[in-house]
Amino acid sequence: MPTDARNRKIADAIQRELAELIRLEMRDPRVTMVTVTDVEVARDNAHAKVFFTSLGSDAQVESCQHGLQSAAGFLRSQLASRLTIRTVPQLHFEIDVSIERGVRLSNLIDAAVADDAKHSD
Repeated sequence: MPTDARNRKIADAIQRELAELIRLEMRDPRVTMVTVTDVEVARDNAHAKVFFTSLGSDAQVESCQHGLQSAAGFLRSQLASRLTIRTVPQLHFEIDVSIERGVRLSNLIDAAVADDAKHSD
């Protein structure tokens, strides 16, 4: 279990630094309004999944993902200079759909409650 806590600390540090790097250092016009929502680091620290959300249409979000993936080497080298870990993981950017799923479920619950209230009257 200690490695899980260590990996979580590494993931949190990577998330914090990536959010700042993307906001301040990225010059790619495809990457706009990005929020890094979570980072999952593999047990051996070789790979990290970076989950993000971005404003815009599906095509814009996919374009943003391609921009982030093309800048992964630059971001990894910047992380290497900012973090004090032996191995900086390779970065893999994934679109986070959990927020959209939560909104959709909330809307379904609200509709069910409204329908139930209408039928009970």
